[in-house]
Amino acid sequence: MPRKYFGTDGIRGLVGEEPITPNFVMQLGWAAGKVFEKQSPGDAKILIGKDTRISGYMFESALEAGLSAAGVDVRLLGPMPTPAIAYLTRTFHAQAGIVISASHNAYHDNGIKFFAGAGTKLPDEVELEIESYLDMPMTTMASNDLGKVKRIEGARGRYIEFCKSTVPYDLRLKGLKVVLDCANGATYHIAPDVFDELGAEVIPLAVKPDGFNINAECGSTSPKSLQEAVLENKADLGIAFDGDGDRVVMVDHAGKLVDGDELLYVIARDNLEAKRMRGGVVGTLMSNLGLEVALTELGAGFVRANVGDRHVMELLRKEGWSLGGESSGHIICLDKTTTGDGIIAALQVVAAMQNRGVSLREMLQGMEKYPQKLVNVRMQGRCDPLSNAQVCSAVADAESELGQRGRVLLRMSGTEPVVRVMVEGVDGAQVSKLADGVAEVVRAALG
Repeated sequence: MPRKYFGTDGIRGLVGEEPITPNFVMQLGWAAGKVFEKQSPGDAKILIGKDTRISGYMFESALEAGLSAAGVDVRLLGPMPTPAIAYLTRTFHAQAGIVISASHNAYHDNGIKFFAGAGTKLPDEVELEIESYLDMPMTTMASNDLGKVKRIEGARGRYIEFCKSTVPYDLRLKGLKVVLDCANGATYHIAPDVFDELGAEVIPLAVKPDGFNINAECGSTSPKSLQEAVLENKADLGIAFDGDGDRVVMVDHAGKLVDGDELLYVIARDNLEAKRMRGGVVGTLMSNLGLEVALTELGAGFVRANVGDRHVMELLRKEGWSLGGESSGHIICLDKTTTGDGIIAALQVVAAMQNRGVSLREMLQGMEKYPQKLVNVRMQGRCDPLSNAQVCSAVADAESELGQRGRVLLRMSGTEPVVRVMVEGVDGAQVSKLADGVAEVVRAALG
């Protein structure tokens, strides 16, 4: 069945516009509470965490009210990375965890996403059941059956220790200078301590959230300041997270960006050499062709999922593999945790570097990225660009010009009203020309 509100990563939008309003979020809390209360009558407990955007306070209160009205106990975590909420939901034996975040979006957006009790994304049938309650009138339990609310103390320390436990106990980062860009988001009070406690010299960036500066000219989507800081401080590497901490990109000692595809290669290569690789690697339709070629040369399998960590996770489970991710920096290490985690992925890369005593750039030897260009075309409403004859013709012409050594991909974003036009091939100039040309046809066709 089609979902009315839930997208590929929860429910997201502009604050103050439906469905991202206090009334709707309270109804959503109540609806979720009704579903999970049925699973554990009289004993349901749900954790709530958030990133650092200003509207998080409002939506935290709205969720709290809805859940309490449904008779569900609430545990408040405050600002915490999304993957931390997945981990804590599991360790506190809660029925679910709720994250208030719009991930890499600007502060004026927000969203709600859920984790099941095992720290994984909710199954489709549970999301559909929650949606069925959203159309019902909200009721309130009798006063003696209302849910109770408590704030969890020590959650930050628990998660820091968990992150450190995903690398060998004897790993020491002494002598390693690292610039950490926390995007003024949820990792601001977590990531610096993780790397500091492992012995690294940490230079923190974007660790002063004010409710409005999350992802603003910083973090994994805007790594320029990180690149400059790495060069200025003569650091060994830089690490940038997004606002809720489930994405990561890096910068090598020369200031060159290292994206999610390259980080996947480093982790996969290290796992293969250590003989702890479980299966192959799951990428997405957007993954660079160079990753596929490099992994094939290493003897590792590679398959592509639809874009979105939800789809990567589904294919990992289907294949029985443990490593997957996206170019954007969503990296899932199922041998370490249950969801994409920027800090944990970064730690695996740094551990691989330290084990070999080489730089991040040297760890990338063996992988050559193909030139790739992505153009975002904004649109009104939602319509399939490939239903337009002129767009189909432009795509076919571009594919013919690229031949067997490139590809063209058009897809609608799951989080923004944009069509993403991606072209990849051997010749960078040709790729750029074709991407701009197809994007212009899409722009004209969609008005």
